[in-house]
Amino acid sequence: MTTRTTRRTFLGSLASPLLRASNARPNLILILADDLGIGDLGCYGQEKIRTPNLDRMAAAGMRFTQAYAGSTVCAPSRCCLLTGLHNGHGRVRDNIPHGVFLQPDDLTVAEVLKRAGYRTGAIGKWGLGNPGSWGLPNMQGFDEFFGYLDQDHAHNYYPEFLWENEREVLQPGNRANKRQSYSPELLARRATAFIQSNAQQPFFLYFAPTMPHWSDYPRNSPDSQDIPIDTYEKEAWPEVERKYASMVTLLDKHVGLILDRVSELGLSQQTLIIFASDNGPSAERLHRPAFFRSSGPFRGTKRDLNEGGIRVPMLAQWSGSIQPGSICEEICAFWDFLPTAAELAGLPAHEKTDGISLVPALKGKPRKQHDFLYWDYGHGRDRFSQAVRKGNWKAIRNGSANPVELYDLSRDPGEAVNLSAEHPEVVSIMAKLMDMAMTPSPDYPILDRQPSRPNADRPR
Repeated sequence: MTTRTTRRTFLGSLASPLLRASNARPNLILILADDLGIGDLGCYGQEKIRTPNLDRMAAAGMRFTQAYAGSTVCAPSRCCLLTGLHNGHGRVRDNIPHGVFLQPDDLTVAEVLKRAGYRTGAIGKWGLGNPGSWGLPNMQGFDEFFGYLDQDHAHNYYPEFLWENEREVLQPGNRANKRQSYSPELLARRATAFIQSNAQQPFFLYFAPTMPHWSDYPRNSPDSQDIPIDTYEKEAWPEVERKYASMVTLLDKHVGLILDRVSELGLSQQTLIIFASDNGPSAERLHRPAFFRSSGPFRGTKRDLNEGGIRVPMLAQWSGSIQPGSICEEICAFWDFLPTAAELAGLPAHEKTDGISLVPALKGKPRKQHDFLYWDYGHGRDRFSQAVRKGNWKAIRNGSANPVELYDLSRDPGEAVNLSAEHPEVVSIMAKLMDMAMTPSPDYPILDRQPSRPNADRPR
């Protein structure tokens, strides 16, 4: 508790004079899709799935071409997004081992913005703290929360209960195998209501819908994640692909509700809206990402550290501040969001961050560049993988005992040609960065570096 109190005093002491000097604190809305591929949106080249609202968001704002998720799976990616730390420094670094949650000394973007006078709300999938832990949204700077705390619970689109702050809200229409309360609709309504009720003050909304995660089951299977409407029922596609596409289009519809509500309230010029996905498309169920080219031109999917697993769609809209139809080719990552939010709120960036503010880039100006970006995956599994991007060079090591692969993304964005043999000096630099970037965590033992390995937990 001491660390948290000290940190809050630090933020509070800086907020007041800075905020008096600036009345231009924009509202912030961060929309985070679940398992959506960069190739699933029309504005990134999708030709089959309809995403009109996200496409108009790109036309009205900025489309990023080199934006990266925090991780290749959901929980650590969300941790990077909210804490401004990459996966080698963050608290939550993988989906397993289970039970690792945010702690009092973890600074979140919600805490930063709350100290700057923002009303903060999180709606949707959380995954960073369960009941009784310090990781609950209300313990991490959010005034309001509605949705799923546990990420496994979020696999159910017709839950028997959801969480409102720290109490369960029963959904009686879904009990005894009934399906009357569809959670994506509940979450979208709650998100627009949050905007409506906080329109007269600066607010931060973190809207994390569960779509299109695990939306591809056959219609009548025992644990089907059925959807109310098959938007593509006339298409001669496999049923699982129709359902996946329908879920993406429903997600797009809900983004449209957010955009429309902001416009209707006259908040467009004072609201920055950012849309992204937590990782690449999933290939672990029945949906086949190749059917829609969900990974775009990139190799890999969720759970891979190739570009298809971590390079994600990212859009930003802010009327009057972001040039309509602009394209940003800046190399950026989820840990850039916290310093971006701090700058917009009139606060200095906290010293404990791996991020660099995107505010200059949003306004079409150059910004300081990352020396490198880092990811890892496979804590608690039989293979621990690491990846580093430095400039146009991308290095991946799939397993601690395996050699480093090297790719030139400027010429080979699909990572088809391993150049490690031709550039051993670059490989050496990248391997040293992999070793240096990761601070060991007792919560995440690296099993493939230990002589005796227990059976790996099941994937999540």
